[in-house]
Amino acid sequence: MKSKIISKRLIVRIVVALVLIGFVKIYLIFLHPISNEKFSIYVRPTTTYTDIKAQLSEHADLSSRFFFSALSTVFGYEKVIHIGKYEAKKGTSVWSLFQKMYRGRQTPVRLTFNNIRTKEQLAGRLSQQLMLDSITLIHAFKNTDSCARMGFSPSTIPSLFIPDTYEMYWDISYEKFLRKMKNVYDKFWTSERLEKAKLVGLTPIEISTLASIVEEESNSAEERPAIAGLYLNRYRIGMPLQADPTIKFAVNDFSLRRILFEHLKVNSPYNTYKNIGLPPGPIRVPSPAGIDAVLNYQKHDYLYMCANYDFSGRHAFARTMKEHHQNAQKYRNELDKRKIK
Repeated sequence: MKSKIISKRLIVRIVVALVLIGFVKIYLIFLHPISNEKFSIYVRPTTTYTDIKAQLSEHADLSSRFFFSALSTVFGYEKVIHIGKYEAKKGTSVWSLFQKMYRGRQTPVRLTFNNIRTKEQLAGRLSQQLMLDSITLIHAFKNTDSCARMGFSPSTIPSLFIPDTYEMYWDISYEKFLRKMKNVYDKFWTSERLEKAKLVGLTPIEISTLASIVEEESNSAEERPAIAGLYLNRYRIGMPLQADPTIKFAVNDFSLRRILFEHLKVNSPYNTYKNIGLPPGPIRVPSPAGIDAVLNYQKHDYLYMCANYDFSGRHAFARTMKEHHQNAQKYRNELDKRKIK
């Protein structure tokens, strides 16, 4: 009788031990890193559960994929799939990633864009980081009504975007994205900047337009206030700006290293050799530093400049046409010497 009781107790202990081992094993598997690398799962409106498993299989091991599928079955994940970007850092468990995706807790994207010249470039950069189609973006940037809702035109819309790093969700809509950019724009143009723009004699959009030219003229942040001052001197006396970067924009070739007379003949509102005043809009998305360079322009009496013949990226400034011709000839001689056409 006693042996039977011992036997029953032993069986109970063995069963309890096995159950505990099972729970511990499952618990450990749930905590087991889904991958030894950082990766993201992207869920679009057209993404199916099969697509999600295919993405997962590129990073997760077999056991992790099995338990993700088990969790999906238990919780009915196929019926509650949420759009978004879901990031799994190194060491993220199956349970942690599943919880994010099941509850739609996206990982915010750190959107960055700078050094943008064209609308096409901007659309491409945005579509690489957000669930926004580049073709749709380009059409929107060129649509009068779409731009007007933000207070811009297709020509001036580049002014809206202030290059920086922004945190937002990957599946943000175009309309919400634009509103966010408009909020950033309004905050950027503080009362202090608006007052400086008024003293310069230009609107914020015109300041951005001039800033885009100044930034294309020089990579030197120290030199930009002087360049801005030169263009403002020309602008105020009704002299054509004669800005070479606007010609590159007009002929759609930023690779030009030498502007020829044939380029100056281009029939475009961006040809500042033919047209007096500022072009219709920015020739690139100006940076905050470029805008501030115009707002804090250097006061001087220079009217002419050309690239310095030492190819330092800086400029030789002149007050008279005679001085300018001398500087320009030095630069042309160096171009010929280096066989740059």
